[in-house]
Amino acid sequence: PNMAQKRVAIVGSGNWACAIARIVGNNCKRDPEFEDEVRMWVFEEVVNGRKLTEIINSEHENVKYMKGIKLPTNIVADPDVVSATKGANVLIFVLPHQFLGGLCKKIAGNHAPDCIAISLIKAVHFDDSGIVLISDIIKKGLGGMDVSVLMGANLAVEVAKGAFCETTIGYRVEKNGEVLKRIFDDPLFHVSIVNDVEGVEVCGALKNVVALGAGFVDGMGLGDNSKAAIIRIGLMEMKRFIQTHYPTVRDVTFFESCGVADLIVTCYGGRNRRCAEQFVKAGGKKSFEQLEKELLNGQKLQGTLTCLELVKILRREGSLDKYPLFRSIHEIAFEGAPVESMLAALGCFQLQQVLVAKNQYGDIVTRRTVVYYGRSGDQRAAL
Repeated sequence: PNMAQKRVAIVGSGNWACAIARIVGNNCKRDPEFEDEVRMWVFEEVVNGRKLTEIINSEHENVKYMKGIKLPTNIVADPDVVSATKGANVLIFVLPHQFLGGLCKKIAGNHAPDCIAISLIKAVHFDDSGIVLISDIIKKGLGGMDVSVLMGANLAVEVAKGAFCETTIGYRVEKNGEVLKRIFDDPLFHVSIVNDVEGVEVCGALKNVVALGAGFVDGMGLGDNSKAAIIRIGLMEMKRFIQTHYPTVRDVTFFESCGVADLIVTCYGGRNRRCAEQFVKAGGKKSFEQLEKELLNGQKLQGTLTCLELVKILRREGSLDKYPLFRSIHEIAFEGAPVESMLAALGCFQLQQVLVAKNQYGDIVTRRTVVYYGRSGDQRAAL
């Protein structure tokens, strides 16, 4: 390879990694700035008696996580993260963030000295002091490397099939943002770049909490007007939280694909919404852990974890009252509040709980009936 060409490596091989590998592989092949071969680190598994890496390298398809979608032939699966990232100038991280710690130790110092990274991981980590950005975990794990992020309204299976969409890259160093744009931009995958890593990254995590609220709306059978209201209120609470904790985040970021567009798609499609709808339909008989096992085929629910941590931060700061939607979603998901209380929290109703006691043997049984009223003396909304 020409010495000046940049080597690109993908760390991860799940459904989102495979969807993005199609675009990255084609762009690297086409553009002389990049080496043709793109290594993709694959956690080795045995599928139908064969190694997954062998299947990908002979059939050019990840039969386990993205069946029926062909990968470009210059994407080479490698089960060893050290050889997959050797000499890389650009590292693309697209895998569950739980694996990062161990992988960064192996990758560190193995890449090219001028290496940059980008995280496609829609999550944030939390510690005792509050939010920790995944991009900062990668940066720290790789000796202070410059790390950008890519987030947007990008359901993996639609990207893989080549349906048009947009995405947002948040960068700190403009020339790195431009290199990354050339790796990802495609006529059917429009990339815009903004100088705002925090705004792009935290939108990607918080929208999953709002999606739980959207799922509750669906579970109650309330329709599109109500869902639109939840999305708008959710966007305002996301914006308030993000700009309070990261004052440099600009308003325009919320109008990029990573903001409003990703929020909309997650509130209509996506696993967080689906599980929240089923949570309501199960009438309190199933926890989110159970629903995750039943519905998600091994994938993880991010919205519930983010919600727990978010509310912890807001309680510690004493500012939970400024976030009625986030607080209400937490109460419904984890504190046994009736799902209708979300409407009460937003000022639609006042809730009055009527407790029914005593069964035929005279034992006290409390069956909770929720009665909600609009204005005093107005019973039209009574359940």
